[in-house]
Amino acid sequence: MSLFKTTKELEQQARDGKFGLGAFNTNNLEITKSIAAAIKEESSPAIIAVTPSAMKYAGSRQITNIVRTAVEESGIKVALHLDHGTTVADCVECLKQGFSSVMIDGSKLPFEENIAMVNEVVKLAKPLGISVEAELGRIFGAEEQIVVTEREASFTDPKQAAEFVERTGIDSLAVSIGNAHGFYKGRPELDFDRLKEIQEQTDALLVLHGASGIPEEDVRKAIEIGITKVNIDTEIRDAFRRGVTDFIQDNPQVIDPRKILKPAMEEMTEVVKRKISIFMSGGKAK
Repeated sequence: MSLFKTTKELEQQARDGKFGLGAFNTNNLEITKSIAAAIKEESSPAIIAVTPSAMKYAGSRQITNIVRTAVEESGIKVALHLDHGTTVADCVECLKQGFSSVMIDGSKLPFEENIAMVNEVVKLAKPLGISVEAELGRIFGAEEQIVVTEREASFTDPKQAAEFVERTGIDSLAVSIGNAHGFYKGRPELDFDRLKEIQEQTDALLVLHGASGIPEEDVRKAIEIGITKVNIDTEIRDAFRRGVTDFIQDNPQVIDPRKILKPAMEEMTEVVKRKISIFMSGGKAK
């Protein structure tokens, strides 16, 4: 039996329980431990997500073992998920390392090419019982190797989404409804009517990327409509930077990395706990 849950089973639990499932990105030991501490304290199901660049930075085997150890020691209920894999090779590496979920992002490709690449991953992952997420419609901003300008960006078409899900058999669909990667300039305007139509057109579990900075009430409204997975990365990174910067400014003589990183870990744990509260997933792991 796998140590990790699949995103499909956790997202289905979120859908049935009418709450959101946080997907929190990690890059190293400190971030992973901070996320795990919050998840355990709040008794929340969640997803720990890793991007291809995080695997390149930390090493795919190393980062997997860091997450695995955190789960073993804390007893938390999580999926280990590849976030924004842009190649089939990205997904294959994660399958080898024991991930329970992969995202293959072909949103920058033409529709038919996106479907073809997703189907290739589905054929590899589904026989192993591993969940597959894909994306349709481009999201503003930049993440990994995906750069999309506002002029080029397009929202997810509900009818096309239904066809996409039917032809690929994916478990989760990341939608573009006005959400963006990174911090927002001004208040984001989410197209809730579009989200409702997508939800009505397909039974796929729906994912909201770029949720860092979206107002609490809008995130909860999206969850009420049908979003089951909410991705958080930028705010965790910002908490890390803020914790380190503030400590060094106040303690310029300290060179012990354990002391320098401790405030950053505390900041990140608080961010994750706050998101769990917004997503209403606290206590749902019991």
